[in-house]
Amino acid sequence: MKIAKHNVVVMHYAVSDGEGTLIDSSYDDKPMAIIQGTGYLIAGLDDALIDHQAGDQFEVALSCQQAYGERNDNYVQKIPRADLAGVEDLSLGTQLRAATDDGEQTVIVIDVQDDEITVDGNHPLAGLDLSFDVEIIEVRAATADELEHGHVHGEGGCGHNH
Repeated sequence: MKIAKHNVVVMHYAVSDGEGTLIDSSYDDKPMAIIQGTGYLIAGLDDALIDHQAGDQFEVALSCQQAYGERNDNYVQKIPRADLAGVEDLSLGTQLRAATDDGEQTVIVIDVQDDEITVDGNHPLAGLDLSFDVEIIEVRAATADELEHGHVHGEGGCGHNH
């Protein structure tokens, strides 16, 4: 069965940056199961799955525009420490939820000073060209429940109330 929109795809992947540095991989763990075309994967990788089938191994090279976009310097902001008085952990790398004009988004603490904290709202992989090594393990039609919920169900359903 070839992958088409809304098929369940079980796959292993390894993603590297433009210099070939490994960023993440599922090969040492269990494969990832997704529904193609539901926006779970970045669009460039999602589109590259079409017409592949179980057993296929291939590489997908994506420019940063096809992946997580260019870095936006406007997403880096300095916040007075006093504005974050209720936040316990303000160490480097801490992820915080922030209200923005576009709704809530995750920001990462990238600098800590006595009186101000610098946060970055860019995705950690923004500005990077990415390369994915993909192995398709299984392709099947999604069930009606999976399509309704937008995610793959394991054995026994997905565990949340309907």
